[in-house]
Amino acid sequence: MSAYERPARLDDALKFRARVDCSVLAGGTDHFPVRVGRRVEESILDLSACRELRGISQTRGGWRIGATTTWTDVLETKLPPLFACLKRAAREVGGAQIQNAGTIAGNLCNASPAADGVPALLALDASVELASSVGRRTLPLEEFIRGPRQTSLRPDEILAAVLVPRPAYPARSHFLKLGARKYLVISIVVVAAAVELEDGAVRAARVAVGACSPVARRLPALEAALLGNRPSGSLVRPEHLSPLAPIDDVRADAGYRNEAALVLLQRLLEALA
Repeated sequence: MSAYERPARLDDALKFRARVDCSVLAGGTDHFPVRVGRRVEESILDLSACRELRGISQTRGGWRIGATTTWTDVLETKLPPLFACLKRAAREVGGAQIQNAGTIAGNLCNASPAADGVPALLALDASVELASSVGRRTLPLEEFIRGPRQTSLRPDEILAAVLVPRPAYPARSHFLKLGARKYLVISIVVVAAAVELEDGAVRAARVAVGACSPVARRLPALEAALLGNRPSGSLVRPEHLSPLAPIDDVRADAGYRNEAALVLLQRLLEALA
């Protein structure tokens, strides 16, 4: 028999999660559309009433983004230039209705290869805090998403927060997305980068590409090529894209995706110059 639970406290949510095999959601913007025309038979744990899971706060080591923080919350919260990539990604997640309801954790746990938020959070060097009734653990985002619709969440866990570390140097970031139209579209290619700068030269760089492999990937060789240089599109080389594995699908073929990723990365770095 299915059950529906909408607790106001995380502790109560974790207790329910520990004893009931359920789907966890908050906005439900990914969960329900794929079930249109189907009877919902699974148990649901709705986190939308857990106020402790919502909001962005500063910590000693950086920032904590609560799991049920919406994309509108990201857009409306005053954040440093480091978060420009995440704010730009937030504008691309569906329309205003989706941005008002869809959450950071939902975007990650849905684990779509084309998720707009994942490359931006990889560029921010984000990790995730996973909570259960017996404790909490932290994983780098790169280790959390394991494949299309696959994560490292255990059956009794809830993604409680996304953690973004404070950079060592002044930092800024950027995000670009290619789709069949400007808005309300699934990504063909999405790129994001964050750079830490000293006297105009890159001291640390994180560059990520989405929709071009089973999970969004960082590009270590390109990140290394940026070190000590000013950001420039001329630094991007085709061999830097070797971690990617684009496919042919209804939105684009693999060759187009590869070429588009190269061009978008060049434009991305020019924007950061």
